[in-house]
Amino acid sequence: MTVRLRSFRILLPLFALFALTSAAPFASDVVAPVSVPAAQALTAPEQFFGFRMGADRQLAGWDKLLEYYQLLAKNSDRVKLVELGKSSEGRPFIALFISSPANLARLEEYRQINARLADPRGLSEAEGRKLAAEGKAVTIQSFALHSSEVAAAQTAAEFVYDSLSRNDAEALRNLDNVISIVLPSINPDGTQMIADWYMKYVGTEYEASGMPWLYQTYSGHDNNRDGFALNLPESQHIGKLMYRDWLPQAYMDHHQMGNGGARLFIPPYAEPIRPGGDPLVWREITQFGAHMGTKLEAVGKTGVIGAAIYSGWGHMGFHWITPFHNIAGMLNESASARLATPIYQHFDQLRGGTRGLPEYEAQTTMPSLWPGGWWRVRDIVENQKIVAWSIVDLAARSREDLLWNMYLKGIRQTERGANADVKAYAIAADQHDALTTKKLVNLLLDSNIEVHQSTNQFFADGRVYGPGSFVVTMAQPKQGLVRWMLGETHYPDNSYTRDPEGNPIRPYDMSTDTFGEFMGVRADPVRGPMTADLVKLTSHVLMVGTAAATAPNGYVLDGRQNDSFRAAFLLLAKGIGVRRASQASADGQVRQGDFLVTAGDVTDVATRSGVDFVALRSPVSEGAYAIRQPRVGLLKQFGGGNSDEGWTRLMFEQFDVPFTSLTDAQVRAGQLASSYDTIVLPSSSVGGMIGGGGGRGGSTPPEYRSGFGEEGVQALQAFVQAGGTLLTFGGAGDLPIERFGLPLQNVVDGLPSKSFWSPGSTLKVTFDNSNPLVYGMPDRGLALFLAGSQAYAVTSTTTSQDVTILSQYVDRDILQSGWLLGEEVIARKAAAVTVKHGKGQVVLVGFRPQHRDQTHGTFKMVFNALLNGPPQ
Repeated sequence: MTVRLRSFRILLPLFALFALTSAAPFASDVVAPVSVPAAQALTAPEQFFGFRMGADRQLAGWDKLLEYYQLLAKNSDRVKLVELGKSSEGRPFIALFISSPANLARLEEYRQINARLADPRGLSEAEGRKLAAEGKAVTIQSFALHSSEVAAAQTAAEFVYDSLSRNDAEALRNLDNVISIVLPSINPDGTQMIADWYMKYVGTEYEASGMPWLYQTYSGHDNNRDGFALNLPESQHIGKLMYRDWLPQAYMDHHQMGNGGARLFIPPYAEPIRPGGDPLVWREITQFGAHMGTKLEAVGKTGVIGAAIYSGWGHMGFHWITPFHNIAGMLNESASARLATPIYQHFDQLRGGTRGLPEYEAQTTMPSLWPGGWWRVRDIVENQKIVAWSIVDLAARSREDLLWNMYLKGIRQTERGANADVKAYAIAADQHDALTTKKLVNLLLDSNIEVHQSTNQFFADGRVYGPGSFVVTMAQPKQGLVRWMLGETHYPDNSYTRDPEGNPIRPYDMSTDTFGEFMGVRADPVRGPMTADLVKLTSHVLMVGTAAATAPNGYVLDGRQNDSFRAAFLLLAKGIGVRRASQASADGQVRQGDFLVTAGDVTDVATRSGVDFVALRSPVSEGAYAIRQPRVGLLKQFGGGNSDEGWTRLMFEQFDVPFTSLTDAQVRAGQLASSYDTIVLPSSSVGGMIGGGGGRGGSTPPEYRSGFGEEGVQALQAFVQAGGTLLTFGGAGDLPIERFGLPLQNVVDGLPSKSFWSPGSTLKVTFDNSNPLVYGMPDRGLALFLAGSQAYAVTSTTTSQDVTILSQYVDRDILQSGWLLGEEVIARKAAAVTVKHGKGQVVLVGFRPQHRDQTHGTFKMVFNALLNGPPQ
């Protein structure tokens, strides 16, 4: 591949390597350390909080923990406290930089050394050796991501205190050789929520009951699935710190798991691993795990297992995505108590039956068994402290080796990318949704992936790419990450992924995370030679729309762009008239589904949305209909909350959709048509929505028990029959099918996994984009099908005319990326339908069109259902 590069040098001066990052976090946002003797006594956690961390029935919340860290930072010269930003609910999101006073005084210098080793292109071996000898190892450890896993937030306080107060030889070696970055809670909101909830009910019959709402306001437990999309503010702070600013040699995320077997999972991961990472990463993960295991066994900790339970092919959360950033990304999982309430377990209650642990018996990866007994949060705190300390200890002992490995990983991954079959990915600028294409490019930049933009037209593998198109070369250190974010992916189907009876074993989360496919953006693999004039991007691609200076006939907005819907919602909120084109104009300027805007003050909307307001060449008097500001209700229930609802809510906020959260009580009250035009049911089960199932009653305080009951079902049906639109995602479609008597069958319902299996895969579909519910979609695209998704067949000949197919699966070769068994089951079946019901309609999208706020390619399937169609 030959490229002509302009406006940059490959061998950048050191300061330019960080152009994609904002100012390093060592200025006004730093709490300046007070120089005091290292031996000065610091306030211990037990003294500050009034109880030992992990004590039975005690939890410290984030507000008090933050106060403690601020006190330590004030009184120790071994730590700098940096506020990286705010959490989703506005709490301080902090990092603690722990090292010797001398190292802390030179943080920026060490950061640059670290970054140069992470991207060693143009760096000689001798120069790499010199930097490895001069640099300091960097570790990042995160705590309290999943707030109901309560121990980690408590562990962090003791671990930080020990790191600052110990003066033995081991501790001093750590301080001299390592910059230990501690994120004491990467979900501060949830840490406070859970502590408040638990402490409110301690000593009552509701002690240790599950909190009724999401412990991260948008994602709940899904917050660790955001390591590549970076939708949440917390994820953005972590991504900037770890992917762009500091690039550690090791990263550890502290978690808890179920309590039916082993007491603690430590690295390495079980099989299969996701290939494409540098082999040194996996060796380092094993090395760190062995060090942890040895330290734990040395002090008598039992029931510790590695190479089991959690496979190396997981979701693209932080600990599973970091190997493709050339970071030894790791996870530990402790057996849980009941929040902060201890439990008692007999030995015969402990089980195996999972990856790498077929029986609860001693094996090479778990040589000592926990004998049973009381299990407390304090036990978890002690285990996590040993794990956390061992990470820093091994980094200190192996400082120069780890830094040299960083150099080797960068060099070798770049060479692998340059010599691979796929040399680059080309992303055309003139795609179906040009703004979403730019969003994908900006997300790649946020992960510190190198992207170039063409200044002129070029050719690659027989395709023509216009000016402004993008090229992502594989000849870069993070080529493994590029491959998984942009390249077609096939989950392994072998003995690692099938049980002895041949049944597929569910991947940990999804079988693909190909983000370009999720976003509906085409990234073409380039295998042959390519000549292009390219400029390296050093900042985000701008997304600021413009409005024509004069528009006597009004404006047209491209209905293929997701952000045109955002512009329409903003315009309607301002009282500016918006129409929708129901047919193309004779001159070809207006497409079916485009938005037509009357003249008005639209400049601010163009700026906010990124959408260009193009002047209409001639007036459009026919073939268009007025749209009104929608009245949208989004079902929000208790029962621990629903992540699908939370992610939908975030998407609505990002696109300025006017909506109201709709509670069970409001559904039961009825008269919904007076307040709503569209009601959205996020993916859920019928039992979950109606109530009376799985953990929604019993130990939950009565006022937080969830479910709208049969009254709610009747109210929703009356709403539709009166003219409303009910929109369902995934499994929520069962409710109108079963309770409204819709003439549909979910063809995958109840099938054994050998007959049909699609655990998070992108599947090929067609779209009927002549239907207003599908306006703006391409003729063909991809749908994300995961557990609980549905595909439909019409079951009645007498009412089949009431069913309109909006999208259906293609007839063969349905899989794009992931894992699919039994494609014949869904071939030519409906992926999304609308069914007339009384005066209204039920729109059932069997896949997840807004999954985790990531599937931009099908967002329009949601937005269209919120807007009124042409008059009947």
